[in-house]
Amino acid sequence: MNPKGVRVVLSTFPDEAKAAEVAHALVNEHLVACVNLVPAVRSIYRWQGAVSDERETLAVMKTTADAVPALTARLLQLHPYETPEVVALDVTGGNAAYLAWVAGSIG
Repeated sequence: MNPKGVRVVLSTFPDEAKAAEVAHALVNEHLVACVNLVPAVRSIYRWQGAVSDERETLAVMKTTADAVPALTARLLQLHPYETPEVVALDVTGGNAAYLAWVAGSIG
């Protein structure tokens, strides 16, 4: 059960430096409790009619359901991509103390 409405939000960035810059801003602005950066993920996708195969950095962000709209808006401002990935996933369970910490870190 997730009584605090915690969400995991995913986004990819062109490199680790840009991902870290955005992560620091989001944590400092209390829009996320934390961000895990996973460097050197390989993304294969179709964009503007062509298949791309790129190295990116994945950001795994922990936030609350109430903060997702503001987080999404801020990511769209800070992100270098024309159409950035912003995917929010429901958290259905986990360590209650951790979920409470996430919820208490937002806002």
